[in-house]
Amino acid sequence: MKKLNRRGFLRGTLNGLTLGVALPVLDCFLTDSGKAFADTGARIPTRFGTWIWGCGHIPELWIPSSQGHNYEMPPHLASLQPYRHKLAVLSGFDVKLDGVPNKPHVTGCLGLRTGVPVPNTTVKAPTLDVLIADVIGAQTRFRSIELSTSGAKKSYSYRGPDSPNPSEISPMDLYQRLFVDGFQNPNNRSFKPDPEFMVQKSVLSGVQEERRRLLKLVGTGDRARLDEYFTSIREIEQKLAFQLEPPAPVEGFSLPGAPEAWSNDPTMENVMAKHKVMAELLARALQSQQTHVFNVLLSDTASNLRRPGTTSTYHTLTHEEPEDLVLGYQREVAWFAEQSMFAWRDFVAALDSIPEGNGTLLDNCIVLAHSDCSVAKSHAVDGIPMMIAGTGGGRIKTGFHLAGNADPITRVGLTLQQVMGVQTSTWGTMSMQTNRAVTDLLV
Repeated sequence: MKKLNRRGFLRGTLNGLTLGVALPVLDCFLTDSGKAFADTGARIPTRFGTWIWGCGHIPELWIPSSQGHNYEMPPHLASLQPYRHKLAVLSGFDVKLDGVPNKPHVTGCLGLRTGVPVPNTTVKAPTLDVLIADVIGAQTRFRSIELSTSGAKKSYSYRGPDSPNPSEISPMDLYQRLFVDGFQNPNNRSFKPDPEFMVQKSVLSGVQEERRRLLKLVGTGDRARLDEYFTSIREIEQKLAFQLEPPAPVEGFSLPGAPEAWSNDPTMENVMAKHKVMAELLARALQSQQTHVFNVLLSDTASNLRRPGTTSTYHTLTHEEPEDLVLGYQREVAWFAEQSMFAWRDFVAALDSIPEGNGTLLDNCIVLAHSDCSVAKSHAVDGIPMMIAGTGGGRIKTGFHLAGNADPITRVGLTLQQVMGVQTSTWGTMSMQTNRAVTDLLV
């Protein structure tokens, strides 16, 4: 029998016309390992993402008391027990300040993401997600997707100074962007490109030579600004190119239903429910290969989350609530910290619920979850809590707790970049500069 090809079509004729119907992804298209397509050897794509929660953690409730694979899950990680074999828990890694002023809830978060301890949002380098997206995001409809679930239109994904990649804050707007405007269902039997996209692509392609000549004429500062601008144009060109090609079929994909209208009320209950809906939409976008990179913000790092009927936010409580004399920590703050871990569990569950290859979508992702500080009351940037979910199709190890022993947090960022194909041997500046990967994570 003729060998089947994953890009094959069922061909026939009707009234003298040649017809083709694309085949779905069948088991016989995959290798025995379920990690690659059998006819080409191309791997099922690895996706990378970040998931941020604000205001740190309660160390005695979050940090496991032992290292290795047999650690006991502490109270605030208990809800993640079903996924412990798919998680790496990382504690004790620091953002080194080197005398740089610690701007509360900013320096730690952006120091972790850029390798540079910055005193404000004038980021000195692209964040690690952008560096990774430049490697794995060029062959998808969206180079990356950013979303924020608490109504705060914030993002900690930066291509350059003062240029955050904007976040979607509405489930309806996210759905419209992903599954309505220009969306091509990968399992539709017919494909017809929109003539408008063809015209737009032709216009942009027609000025490529002029763009190259202009870059040679301007100074360094203007060249950097133009490069950033042209990057956005290249992303538009990339999106148009994908609109003109039929998408590859996706096994098990079904178009999600449109979500209901959602308020931006930052009460914990509302944000948890909205976050769950947006996580499920993002998971379907990843499954249908619309993007390979994402950034999710549960709440702003100076968190605006609050309980219903109250005006005090999570952030305010971290500074004003007295410690419980019996517990030894802030009771209300601990409640919000635990709720944040419930939300992280929901996100992990959304990715793990979608079968892919011989595992799940989560198994083909690497998701770095982190906060902006360790103890929010003091804005400490030593021991910032982190977790990694998914093995990226077997690229990294999970299922253990590792203490960083005050090592620079850039060791984790460098490791993830190298695993995702970024060609770099060192990362960070001053005391944050490192060439040491976290070998415990490496396969």
